[in-house]
Amino acid sequence: MLTSLRHARTAALAAAAALLGGLLTLGTPPAADAAVPATIPLTITNNSGRGDQVHVYVLGTSLTTGQQGWADAGGTFHPWPAGGIPPVPAPDASIPGPAAGRSTTIRIPKLSGRIYFSYGRKLDFRLATGGLVQPAVQNPSDPNHDILFNWSEYTLNDSGLWLNSTQVDMFSAPYAVGVRRGDGSTASTGRLKPGGYNGVFTALRAQPGGWGGLVQTRSDGTVLRALSPAHGVGTGKIPASVMDDYINRVWQKYATTTLTVTPFADRPHIKYQGRVSGGVLRFTNSAGAVVTSFQKPDADSVFGCHKLLDAPNDEVRGPLSRTLCAGFNRSTLLANPNQPDGSSAGFYQDAVTNHYARIIHERMADGKAYAFAFDDVGHHESLVHDGAPQQAYLTLDPFS
Repeated sequence: MLTSLRHARTAALAAAAALLGGLLTLGTPPAADAAVPATIPLTITNNSGRGDQVHVYVLGTSLTTGQQGWADAGGTFHPWPAGGIPPVPAPDASIPGPAAGRSTTIRIPKLSGRIYFSYGRKLDFRLATGGLVQPAVQNPSDPNHDILFNWSEYTLNDSGLWLNSTQVDMFSAPYAVGVRRGDGSTASTGRLKPGGYNGVFTALRAQPGGWGGLVQTRSDGTVLRALSPAHGVGTGKIPASVMDDYINRVWQKYATTTLTVTPFADRPHIKYQGRVSGGVLRFTNSAGAVVTSFQKPDADSVFGCHKLLDAPNDEVRGPLSRTLCAGFNRSTLLANPNQPDGSSAGFYQDAVTNHYARIIHERMADGKAYAFAFDDVGHHESLVHDGAPQQAYLTLDPFS
């Protein structure tokens, strides 16, 4: 989910990411410092303070065979059996997680996928003819709707480990991720500030404009999650017009002003110039040729970074769309005609913005999050990476 935009992807990683909802998009990484083993240890520490049984799942696409499947606690990969119509129950891929205050170490293999964890109940996974059906909690009839769960996303390949926390689909059970690097140092991200977990829900409910509609609770009063606004718009939990005012102002501004996009930090000579004409935003290259164009997007396109802001895996439209998506979600396009922004100081300053993303970033200890699909534009994502990882970490944090 993660979308870790290195601005270019290998075909294998792109295919793996597509199977996981397009959340994790990895670019061609630098060469690893040392050979990456077939599996690495993942230590899961339960600091949640909850007494519920924790269930862990390692699911994804093998980068050696291209098969979808799951890994057991020892890191052995198992392909899924054939699915059906309607989807049939998947084999039980759960791994017992640690009790409160304890740690469990498993091994994770080379794949691109997700590490799910749930409290109290096992997740209900099904297999369709096209592969695994992921939980879709925006659907009230999804069998996982009333389960408290979350997931991290990772890719482990010959060039190293990418491991992130994600809120692209929802904000739920708190956790942090980490890696012990080849040089012995440790990096981590995804941890909320003290009071940050409850603070997110409180702030959403207090935000005018219907943002509190994103919060989902169980019948017993347990707060389960906040849906992302991408799902909120699609399910009518927040108004479909919630971003219209800002989008209209952007379109008006660039009818008379040029929007300059420099999509590659490592290639600053590549620039595109955008102008709105006839209701269409057209970008030209240095030779003055039109390279791509965008119809005026709606909130669904902005929050989901898709549809009218589709981002194909290419060198022109995709990078332009990612930059526009980040600018709309962060509400920086009016303040700065040179995108993307290098600093977060001006993010979310307009009254019309992605308040879900704003609220989450404000409550992260390091300010980093994956609150929308292209939150890594400018490197504001909650991601750890190393080319020679010795150890991965997933810490289940307190619900406070």
